[in-house]
Amino acid sequence: MKSSLNFEQTSQDDLHTGRSPWGGKIANPERAALSASLKTGIAIIGGGITGALTAEHLTSLGHEVTVIDRETLGHGSTKASTAMLQWETDASLQELTELYGFDSAADIYRRSSAAVAGLANLIAEHRIPCSFHPRPTLYLAAGETGERELREELALRHRAGLAGQLLPHAELAQEFGLDREAAILSPGSAEADPLLLCWSLLHIAASRGARLIAADALHFHAEGDRVVVETDGTHVIEARHVVLATGYVMPHFVMPETHATLSSYAICTVPQAPDRLWRDHALIWEATEPYLYMRATADNRIIIGGEDEDIADPQKRDALLPDKTLRLKERLVQLWPQADATISHAWCGAFGETTDGLPLIGSVPGARNIHAAYGYGGNGITFSYLASRMIAAMIAGDRQGWFENFALDRPAPSSC
Repeated sequence: MKSSLNFEQTSQDDLHTGRSPWGGKIANPERAALSASLKTGIAIIGGGITGALTAEHLTSLGHEVTVIDRETLGHGSTKASTAMLQWETDASLQELTELYGFDSAADIYRRSSAAVAGLANLIAEHRIPCSFHPRPTLYLAAGETGERELREELALRHRAGLAGQLLPHAELAQEFGLDREAAILSPGSAEADPLLLCWSLLHIAASRGARLIAADALHFHAEGDRVVVETDGTHVIEARHVVLATGYVMPHFVMPETHATLSSYAICTVPQAPDRLWRDHALIWEATEPYLYMRATADNRIIIGGEDEDIADPQKRDALLPDKTLRLKERLVQLWPQADATISHAWCGAFGETTDGLPLIGSVPGARNIHAAYGYGGNGITFSYLASRMIAAMIAGDRQGWFENFALDRPAPSSC
């Protein structure tokens, strides 16, 4: 296991620094103080995007839900997200096939694709105002991955029933204005404002009776068939089930060996003239590790991010922000020379990843009725949606075989 953040001592200020372009169009949901001990059906620890998706889904099923967060809802890692809602995982289908075999790898990719579609349907059903737009992705050749490797990856995707086409250099340059050896163009991804999405989902959950509580959940222990959540005050919360949705900060009793906390950086430009953006506002990412990624916003800004560092310490991370900002600006100009590279926002934050690029979802080993919903990786919100559905199924007693692909205690792949 690599570096991690202290669960009890980490604050939202430790999770990100700088200013992102998200939020501002709807009111942040209000929390009530924990003025007395209470009982609830399901206690969700964390009011970011993962907790919000889980709260919305569980309340839609009729569950009594309480969301507990010690700080402003959505102002942790959700505020620092770039919200590229992709179904392609950090690990390519080829890499996952080498680790787990084609059948498991293909199933993971298909479920990720279905998760993006499910998220799109949820947003449309509730008319959530979060600048959601379906987008294709462009997976660019880079580093040791050239046209041949992309063709092999695409062949596996087609075998799995996933759509996509290869764009050789000439076609990529003509259609998208990008100077790379090749790219895979795939439909089915999307973009959104993650903070507006989070707040809207919490408003929906609250309208169904979910309680939003301001408290610091510190310790968890079983008493009979219930889990007692000890807070920083004199009051406790008793729940039949607890869902840990604490983002990149895990309690000490979780900490899977596949987990690590890194630091990532992003910048956002001033709004661009429409003719200065690429076709279809595709989500662009490179076939390298760590990879560079780029997307547009609803008001025609360009976000570019990456430059990840294997550090978790907030002070060390923040000290690199000025240099990383300049580096990302240089890389933007290299990748998209016609951009107005004037920067309006720059930020950095904690970023969780796993050795196989997959999320951590399921029952916490050795802890009765405590579940984890950690949508780690570059497509974390996609996995957070998936987690909300899986956790609901587990609470209902419907534990399916494919859940093991995301289990917290799955062995760390030896070939990663």
